Amino acid sequence: MAKSVLQIFYISKSPEPCYIYNIIIVFKNIVLFKVEIMNSSICSATTIGVDAHLVQVEADLSFGIPQFYIVGLPDTAIKESNKRILTALKNSGFKLPAKRITVNLAPADLKKEGTVFDLPIALAILQAGGFLSMTAEMMQETLFLGELSLDGSIRFIKGALAIACDAKRLGKRRIILPKANAAEAALIKDMEIIGVDHLTELIAYLRGECAILPTHTSFGDYATANAKELFDFADVKGQYQAKRALQIAAAGRHNILFIGSPGSGKTMLAQRLPSIMPAMSFDEVLQTSKIYSISGKLGKQALIVDRPFRAPHHTISQAGLVGGGTFPQPGEISLAHHGILFLDELTEFRRTTLEVLRQPLESKHVCIARAQQSISFPASFLLIAALNPCPCGYWGDKKRACHCSSLQVTKYLEKLSGPLLDRIDLQVQVQSVAYDTIKTPTKSVSSQEMFAGVQKAVIAQHERFGHGNVWNAYMTSDLVEKYCVLSADAEHVMKQAFEALHLSMRGYHKILKVARTIADLESSPVIQVAHIQEAIMYRSLDQFLETHRK
Repeated sequence: MAKSVLQIFYISKSPEPCYIYNIIIVFKNIVLFKVEIMNSSICSATTIGVDAHLVQVEADLSFGIPQFYIVGLPDTAIKESNKRILTALKNSGFKLPAKRITVNLAPADLKKEGTVFDLPIALAILQAGGFLSMTAEMMQETLFLGELSLDGSIRFIKGALAIACDAKRLGKRRIILPKANAAEAALIKDMEIIGVDHLTELIAYLRGECAILPTHTSFGDYATANAKELFDFADVKGQYQAKRALQIAAAGRHNILFIGSPGSGKTMLAQRLPSIMPAMSFDEVLQTSKIYSISGKLGKQALIVDRPFRAPHHTISQAGLVGGGTFPQPGEISLAHHGILFLDELTEFRRTTLEVLRQPLESKHVCIARAQQSISFPASFLLIAALNPCPCGYWGDKKRACHCSSLQVTKYLEKLSGPLLDRIDLQVQVQSVAYDTIKTPTKSVSSQEMFAGVQKAVIAQHERFGHGNVWNAYMTSDLVEKYCVLSADAEHVMKQAFEALHLSMRGYHKILKVARTIADLESSPVIQVAHIQEAIMYRSLDQFLETHRK
């Protein structure tokens, strides 16, 4: 009896990026069937933290029962994309062959999330099915990003700016993405940005049937056109000490705490701090906008050109404040990067929530650790906090008497730990405004006048440190020793204050940094007695709080 022989002959492999294998199955010299295997691979990207990672989208069309599989650690949104993709292709006029479709998102050990892979998956399938014939160069040099609607239109995605910033590092020179994201991505130099509205438009472009001009955006024109009108300090009557403290805070990036009775103007003052902050540099704009991009908070804006002002409610959770989630997202402190974080009613926040601020206030970034990954988000913000001095709010007020017991005040203030207060440079008591101050016709100092002093101090810091984004408040201990030079009399005053106020080393450095900023406002190369005395005055509320705890 003759032996059964099963022979498989490899016939051909197409030289194009869409690989087509023809395999003939032969049994006893009889051709049983021909198997045609088609696959392709194109490039996309995903974001982890604020960094982009390359993802190869591989599609395989093979003989078998028609099914659609997506593998490679996809999240639920990606797993559900097969319904969107097939419907979008059908409604765009493409009838796919009855094949088994397998899509792999490589590397397979990298978690992927979101809807950014809809478009690259659809294109990989079309390329594998022979509907497209993109060259190897085109597929290797281009990142494809986009979410598909059921009618084939291409929708806005999160993280386009973050991916565009890292595209050159990933070895790409072109990005094809939704037109709604084109403006933000086009700010990256030497990167060709092609924005598209519909799948059929993109297919025609890839086939060479139509031309789509790259998107170009000018940062200067965009920043001018999108600058917001800010509140002015001229609207605030009185409160000269609080305004002075805010000017120092803006000039040297010093954290500030207001303590005052209800209605004294703490919130009004805080809301006007952005009006005297220096304008953001292009690098700061990009860094901040990347965070908003991966959070999906850019909306119709291409960039965040004004310093962020974030004011979360006191019921916020730890994850909402510092970031978190299954796929970690930035929290409020990262959304306030290069801007201002305003915590009103500070003692109403949970103590555990406030304590998580201690590390970011020092390191200027926050690290979110999970079982399988650790992600770092930038968090260089200026903290401005406000609270009432007691539960009723009127301790020390000139107009109304306080009826709180010492126990009530102690319990109210115990949420403010010493280490947290030690990280706040300026502590200012805000008194209620008297009637005569309101009715006095004297013109209040404006934001423009205050900003002139801030700008003088900013220039002094840039000349001192030689590069941007280093402020007096960010000086390390060796820089403090080098640049915070005190006169002999100022040295004597500082020594007395160190012993009387029981300062920690951090508190001592905080006073020197604030004094350095005050000296910069007055163009003084050496810290004088008046400068150090004013800096010490802004630490006096440490003693006030310590007295209540006792």
